[in-house]
Amino acid sequence: MRQSQLFTKTRRDAPKDEVAKNAQLLIRGGFIHKEMAGVYSYLPLGLRVLKNIERIIREEMDAVGGQEILMTTLQDPAPWKKTGRWSDDVVDNWFKTRLSEDSELGLGHSHEEPLVQIMRDHVSSYRDFPKAVYQIQTKFRRELRSKSGILRGREFVMKDMYSFVRTQEELDEFHEQVAAAYMRIFERAGIGERTFRTFASGGSFSRFSDEFQTLCDAGEDTIYLDREAKLAVNKEVHTPDVLEELGLKKDSLEEAKAIEVGNIFKLGTRFSEPLGLTFKDEKGEERPVIMGCYGIGLGRVMGTVVESLADEKGVVWPEEIAPFRVHLLALSGGNRDVVAEADRMYDLLHEHGISVLYDDRDVRAGEKFADAELIGIPTRLVVSEKTVAEGGVEATTRTDGTTTFVSESGIIEHLAG
Repeated sequence: MRQSQLFTKTRRDAPKDEVAKNAQLLIRGGFIHKEMAGVYSYLPLGLRVLKNIERIIREEMDAVGGQEILMTTLQDPAPWKKTGRWSDDVVDNWFKTRLSEDSELGLGHSHEEPLVQIMRDHVSSYRDFPKAVYQIQTKFRRELRSKSGILRGREFVMKDMYSFVRTQEELDEFHEQVAAAYMRIFERAGIGERTFRTFASGGSFSRFSDEFQTLCDAGEDTIYLDREAKLAVNKEVHTPDVLEELGLKKDSLEEAKAIEVGNIFKLGTRFSEPLGLTFKDEKGEERPVIMGCYGIGLGRVMGTVVESLADEKGVVWPEEIAPFRVHLLALSGGNRDVVAEADRMYDLLHEHGISVLYDDRDVRAGEKFADAELIGIPTRLVVSEKTVAEGGVEATTRTDGTTTFVSESGIIEHLAG
């Protein structure tokens, strides 16, 4: 991508109505556009980041046996009424619409009910299990608090997976597989070191649920963590009995603010029983299918990366989710040799499969450097009269600002390392 062709522009200042750091930086960098409170469009740079997060999640869900589908956003009230969740008194964040023929539809905020309806048509025997089905889809929730940028939206992209098993043992086993996969996702997204598996309330579903909480001062949750054990407890269940049950010692726990980036629940038969999802066991007896659910908000992961890793200059993207691997800057000052060398470098990187944003704009060097810091691509390569004369480029790492001179013949090796 040549930056001169990018329709988005960076901004010096963030909108005055944005208080969240993630929204301020992502809007200034040209990653997202605010449509209204809690609703954002993803622009070219932002969409590349979102798609990279999606790729990581898809790879890890496939690795544990997940099968991807895509369900409808429009929701028929019928199955939701059977589980009691159509009522606003039970689920208070529905978006609903009444049609001209006086029927009512909802916009999906979750998909347990419709997926159970689908599974009823395809599974009936104990031989059909276990199964795990997931989708990556836009969800809608009528959030009353929408001041956290893309951390808490009214319209957002989420991966929701649901497992269907025969026994509690199978559910427990798969739950642990997904928990490990989630930690791999957050590691690959660059926030693994600061993300903790966190015991939280299971609500009406189970004794506990598992949240995945990333340490950040902007977090809405308070957790108590044991860094050595890599475990934490949400404040809502932080009691002596719970700590004893989990084998955690109060004196070894550290209080911290955190952002919830994912959660997994053991649903049991909460949805299968009212919707009639059953199977015949080896003896031919009818049994309800046991379920689990596993959610990650893609935008929330993206916003958490910004909130927790950005510095005073701008965003700092981890390599695997960055919009581009390299930000190439041509500081030509009208020198055609510099432009020619930068063009050649752009082609070289492209030929080796290295994604690159090429700042070929006719603007001052200071503006190019400031924009590069704001956009936050992992490696910056600078071509100038000086580097052309010396036969290489200046390479700067965004995370720590380390700058080294790399010879022309060693550029690809340097990036590979």
